[in-house]
Amino acid sequence: MSKLLEQAYDPGQFREMAHDLVDQLADHLLACRQDEALPVMNWRTPDDNLKNWKNPTACDLNHFWQNIIDDSIHIHSPKYMGHQVSSPIPMAGMGDLMNGILNNGSAVYEMGPVSTVMERAVIKWLGASIGYPAGSEGFVTSGGSIGNLTALLAARQQMVPGNAWMDGLPAGYQPAIIVSGEAHYSIARAVQILGWGAKAVVKAPVDDHLRLDSTALPELKRQIEKSGMTLVAVIANSCSTSTGAYDPLEEIANFCEENSIWMHVDGAHGGSAALSPTYRHLTAGINRADSVVVDFHKMMGISSLTTAILFKEKNPSYQSFSQDASYILDESKPHEWFNSAKRTLECTKNMMAVKVYAILAHYGEQVFIDYLDACYGHGKLFADIIKKHPDFELAVEPESNIVCFRYLQPTFHPQTV
Repeated sequence: MSKLLEQAYDPGQFREMAHDLVDQLADHLLACRQDEALPVMNWRTPDDNLKNWKNPTACDLNHFWQNIIDDSIHIHSPKYMGHQVSSPIPMAGMGDLMNGILNNGSAVYEMGPVSTVMERAVIKWLGASIGYPAGSEGFVTSGGSIGNLTALLAARQQMVPGNAWMDGLPAGYQPAIIVSGEAHYSIARAVQILGWGAKAVVKAPVDDHLRLDSTALPELKRQIEKSGMTLVAVIANSCSTSTGAYDPLEEIANFCEENSIWMHVDGAHGGSAALSPTYRHLTAGINRADSVVVDFHKMMGISSLTTAILFKEKNPSYQSFSQDASYILDESKPHEWFNSAKRTLECTKNMMAVKVYAILAHYGEQVFIDYLDACYGHGKLFADIIKKHPDFELAVEPESNIVCFRYLQPTFHPQTV
């Protein structure tokens, strides 16, 4: 081994550097709590910022890490708002460090034995928490976009005649889905990746609270069938990314069950409200959905990306993907929960579940409930401030921590001269 590689892999050097970095990050977390003058971000234009970072050169490592901290958005600051990512529980960062050093690919048991079984435990816990039966299945994946695509692939295999994965769609068959007009763009993107075209995404109207109007579903189904398409799924928001509105899941579930249609809940942002006694009512009916996506990195204090895709029934969980790859996957054993590469887009997968498992084991599920309750409580507090201010207008009473408002013309305050 070269001297340079010897140095790069030296455990003593790593110990020293890691201790220094943890100290800097801990100091940063403390500053976010105590330094009122600390800005949330030091804004620069993309071009100006590139000038500072475009040339990797030799540097003092402590200054290097500190410059990254200083130039990043300080999402742990109490003054921070605006993006739909967690202020991560610091232990989540420790899980990321474990992942970065151990590097056990978690889509195949042989490559990631510990993280694989941790993932199983986390999925079983979350499935039970939303009210799914003991036989429900699922896995962890890298983000809600992949989760929504995976759910639609399972819906295609379950709802479309024949074997669409192997043979494609039957001649003349045109699937369609119904979504809320407030649905996340990843749904339409998934449909278009599937090759169904933009016309396959039928947008349902929303009510005054920006929730999907379930009374429109029968007529939309008739229109879809009249146009020669076949309705295969309805996608519900819990909650919508743009407005924070929770669709009426019980009513949507009634429609889907009556018509034998797949129901998917995009709960990327707010599906975890099912854990909270205070906000659980918002997700009533989520246990009736065929599939559910929940982002741990939104309302559960986990670092990005960490997403659960859950299936109420076992078989559909294994139907999204089916690949002949004998060097790594044995297709003669289709229901191996410990080899998630058989049912996810990823082959090499981060040890994502380690972060969730560690926090669950150390703090218990109450820490996730407290996190969501605090965020949603802040949303209500902020909405109350908006309602009392004459220069702003609230669009809709928030159901989550997503608050939609607009700036009005400033109120004229005559000054005494």
